[in-house]
Amino acid sequence: MKLQPDQSSVQTITGYGPGWVSVSTGGASEKIAQSVVLTSGGARDAWPAAHFEDLGPEHFAQLAQADVEVIIFGSGSRIRFPQPAWLKPLMARRIGLETMDSAAACRTYNILAQEGRSCAVALILEQPG
Repeated sequence: MKLQPDQSSVQTITGYGPGWVSVSTGGASEKIAQSVVLTSGGARDAWPAAHFEDLGPEHFAQLAQADVEVIIFGSGSRIRFPQPAWLKPLMARRIGLETMDSAAACRTYNILAQEGRSCAVALILEQPG
């Protein structure tokens, strides 16, 4: 059986490491080295939080503006959960949020996006050192 790589027009994460992700859309790849929100619909927005400790309710209010069903939250190099009160704007719009470390968030986002799901990934990309 001859295997063919998946061809996709959705925005996918093609690589990641400490403090960066590589994002590809239609074959063109770009390395991003700051926290970012990506959607399966092609949106790419800066997320002004260099560290988990920088997060506040306004960051999750920004996420609530996305037209998606679920958001994968990559909290950095380890799993850390946002304060429940910060999630109210997401709950009001019936948007689910799943929290995991940023590497797992990248992989999970790719699977959901490739399946055609309406999703986003919000990544804290902490710079090493």
